[in-house]
Amino acid sequence: MSRKNNGAVAVKLTAGDKVFQICVRLFLAFLLVVIFIPIWSTITLSFRPASYIGSYLDGMFLAPWKWSNLAYKALLSNSGFLSAFFNSVKITVMGVCAALFLTVPMAYALSVKGVPGKKWIVIFVMIPYVFNIGVVPTYLLISKLGMVNKLASVFLPVAINTYNMIIMRQFFEGIPNDLRESAFIDGCNDIQIMFKIILPLSKAIIMTIALYYAVAFWNDYMRSLLYLQKSSLKPLPLLLRDILLGASMNDNLEASAFGSAPIEAIKAASVFISAIPMVVAYPFIQKYFTKGTLAGSVKG
Repeated sequence: MSRKNNGAVAVKLTAGDKVFQICVRLFLAFLLVVIFIPIWSTITLSFRPASYIGSYLDGMFLAPWKWSNLAYKALLSNSGFLSAFFNSVKITVMGVCAALFLTVPMAYALSVKGVPGKKWIVIFVMIPYVFNIGVVPTYLLISKLGMVNKLASVFLPVAINTYNMIIMRQFFEGIPNDLRESAFIDGCNDIQIMFKIILPLSKAIIMTIALYYAVAFWNDYMRSLLYLQKSSLKPLPLLLRDILLGASMNDNLEASAFGSAPIEAIKAASVFISAIPMVVAYPFIQKYFTKGTLAGSVKG
């Protein structure tokens, strides 16, 4: 070890440490390339003009001034695509709000010591996490409740995710109990403590769990396929499925709905557009994401 002028201690790396760092950097660079290639392939494919003639690999290196935005114009001007996009936005926004409205109070209640029947409540919550009742009973229940062909059928039955609730409960349990006791002495009740003390200290975990729910609702496919039978309620994942499946079966129905744009470019553009909201949202939540995940997974 050597000491710098400012008093900091600099650790002298051995030859093995340097080799290890080089290997780690090469490995990370390799991962970056592996991740970047399919993303770049999708982007270039979405901008590929209808007159393009060449191999798939050559298309990845097509000059930007030869790109065509015909696929994006066709998608954004198609009423079916816009309707599906906004349906997905509605499902995601309402789903996240409903999920946080139910998950936060439940996680807080289970984090408080001395709650009557807390042990049995935890067992009751864990049962559906361990045992899945299946698709048919769930569909029959949703049908009996009259929720078929309603957007709420996609997010309301899964508004409380057991895993997310456990992570949030662990975070709440890590908050010093002295804060609650001090608030009780000052005359606050449990609701006031949760809103005025616990929640302001829990922005990291709330944003993290909100991101978990948002990604799940945005990408939901199976529940939308089962419960949303009207075409006007079709969310983006179902529309993408129709486009991809219709193209793979040489069905011109979906292709003709988007004008003269190449179907391959339509497929790539639809995939790229569907990923944009989560990509845009993640940088704003990233500073909370790591802190919330680590604090929620380790008590204290």
